[in-house]
Amino acid sequence: MDHAAAGPPDAQSTPGCYRHPDRETGIRCTRCERPICTDCMVDASVGFHCPDCASGRTGGGPAPAASRPRTLAGGTVAADPHLLTKILIGINVAVFIAVHALSESFLDGMVLVGQWPPAPYYIPNEGVAEGEWYRLVTTMFTHEEIWHLGFNMLSLWFLGGPLEAALGRARYLTLYLVSGLAGSALTYLLASPTQATLGASGAVFGLFGATAALVRRLNADMRPIVILLVINLVFTFTWANIAWQAHVGGLVAGAAIGYALLHAPRERRALVQYGTCALVLVAVVGLTLLRTAQLT
Repeated sequence: MDHAAAGPPDAQSTPGCYRHPDRETGIRCTRCERPICTDCMVDASVGFHCPDCASGRTGGGPAPAASRPRTLAGGTVAADPHLLTKILIGINVAVFIAVHALSESFLDGMVLVGQWPPAPYYIPNEGVAEGEWYRLVTTMFTHEEIWHLGFNMLSLWFLGGPLEAALGRARYLTLYLVSGLAGSALTYLLASPTQATLGASGAVFGLFGATAALVRRLNADMRPIVILLVINLVFTFTWANIAWQAHVGGLVAGAAIGYALLHAPRERRALVQYGTCALVLVAVVGLTLLRTAQLT
């Protein structure tokens, strides 16, 4: 559809503001997606609006369907843009309380373990390789140490809130769960089958990857997120008892999904976004089947 602009922009260049075509910008109105410069953008509850959308004037701009409030990724703008992040934190806290309030068998049934007990002295009857695939999911919400829970939930709050607002609830939840599953699958593939792992770190690192994609989408300074990510990766590979596989798997999946969610062309948005998520899920299933075949 046609928008008010001074001629078609070069496909290889940054678009110009729709009101000031001589000013290049990487920021778009979260309602109509027209490019806007810093002088034109109006702060909104989610992202920024152009002056026309902020004042309710649609004029000769986008069609009514396009003017409905949308997030940067095309999701529906929610009244509480942080609701899912709060729910995810609540689930993690609830599981942490249950871990310490219930019997040890509850924790044993939640962690990610490939195969248990160790062969050849015992016949394995527990673990993902023995059909307990649910462990790939439950491990994402399980913590035993208070510092582990605190660190992950703090990261989830600071990273998850802006991402949920930018993506919308459905896309944000998909990002979180698929990134966590990717971290679990890589851990299952590469770690010792008798090594028990737990924590939301895979999903949280997925949010790190998606945050980098968001910063790139907003054409903002990448240095702060890169520095923070490097610090976390240093801890990943230098601290003992950290499942680096979950961190790497979640990070790669989150970066890929986040880039697809935020940079998909508008005319093929759903295909690119959910197609990328489906491809990552196929990879998760493939890695899980491969490891299971190796262990059985």
